[in-house]
Amino acid sequence: MTKTVIVSCGTAVATSTVAAKAIEEACKKAGIAVVTKQCKSAELQGYISQGADLIVSTTQMRFDPGIPVLNGLPFLTGMGKDKLIEEILELLKD
Repeated sequence: MTKTVIVSCGTAVATSTVAAKAIEEACKKAGIAVVTKQCKSAELQGYISQGADLIVSTTQMRFDPGIPVLNGLPFLTGMGKDKLIEEILELLKD
C-alpha cells in the first residue's frame, strides 16, 4: 500500500524539496512505497483534504490536521536527521 507524505515549508521550493527527496530515499531503502507532495504551509489544508498519512513541516502549524505531524527542520540542519527518518519510517510501516 502506497503511503502519502505531505512536505510543507514556507514557499514549497528548496526546503520541501530537500526533505521530500530524503524521505523518498529512506522509504525506498526500507521497502516502503511512498508518494511525497510538496506544498506551501498556506496550502496545507487543501492538500490534507486530498488524503495523506503524514505531514513533515518545517513551519509551525496553527491547526490540528488529524494525522501525525513531524518537524522537518532536521533535514535542513542535519541535527537529528537520522532520528527523524526513523520516526517517519515507523509511522509509515504497515
